[in-house]
Amino acid sequence: MFEKSNQSIQRDDYAYWVKLAAISSSSVALVLVVIKFYAWLVSDSSAMLASTTDSMLDLFASVMNIIILRFALAPADKEHKFGHGKAESLAGLVQAAFVLGSAILLIFNGVERVMNPRIIVHSDIAIGVTIVAIVLTLALVVFQKFVIKRTGSIVINADALHYQSDLFLNLGVLAAIVLSQGIWLQADGAFTIAVALYLLFGAGQIIYQSVYQLMDHELSDEELAQIKSIILAHEHALGLHELRTRKAGAQRFIQFHLELDDNLSLLEAHSIGEDIETDICQALAPCEVFIHHDPSSVVQEELAAQQS
Repeated sequence: MFEKSNQSIQRDDYAYWVKLAAISSSSVALVLVVIKFYAWLVSDSSAMLASTTDSMLDLFASVMNIIILRFALAPADKEHKFGHGKAESLAGLVQAAFVLGSAILLIFNGVERVMNPRIIVHSDIAIGVTIVAIVLTLALVVFQKFVIKRTGSIVINADALHYQSDLFLNLGVLAAIVLSQGIWLQADGAFTIAVALYLLFGAGQIIYQSVYQLMDHELSDEELAQIKSIILAHEHALGLHELRTRKAGAQRFIQFHLELDDNLSLLEAHSIGEDIETDICQALAPCEVFIHHDPSSVVQEELAAQQS
């Protein structure tokens, strides 16, 4: 019976966990929107309104993630022979836009409430809803961290930032509701502004990570060292040059010139390249490896010509 390759297993594993994380975040966001909207209606808290708005944006972004991931995780086709992995980075940029919009909205609400503070009514309901939101959000963030560690997905990382900020937001709402009961009336707006500033910083991080991949940045120094070590460990590999790497979504792309003895047959050179490609794919799956075979004498002539 045909057994799946290591790359295929890695790709399927990546798709499973990323999709599960996206569906989980959408479900949690929907619950949070409903309960927070009710709490805002009965309490008239600016911080609760900001929290509700943020959760609505999170819900929209999470649903969008599910749609985009269906495209990003699709296999390579005739028109996209390198796959669709960069859609993840584009999704990260879109999510950053939602975070920025949410932050600006929070700032406006926070400033208004600081200038016109008032005591929050039905604070017990608002407090109860906020505690439930904290528990649900914390559970989701823990799960997202697990998925990020397993997949390194930019989309889930961006989504996790939303919910990490929600933890601070919910804690701020909780503190604001308590303090606004005659202790510090401006707390409702002040905490809202503080969380908005945190969101602005987080949006900058998402933009950096997304652009980092879209610009075809090299793999990490550790991964580059691992690739070189695998290549040079082969007994027939005399050296390598012009190593180029990039990453799109989960997929890594690796290409290099492999230096071999002049006297090897074409079949032998091909076999050596296949062995090295297999070793690299086992270590860094899922990935694609492109190898150009160079006779060592040609490499030496090229080096001599460059130095002259």
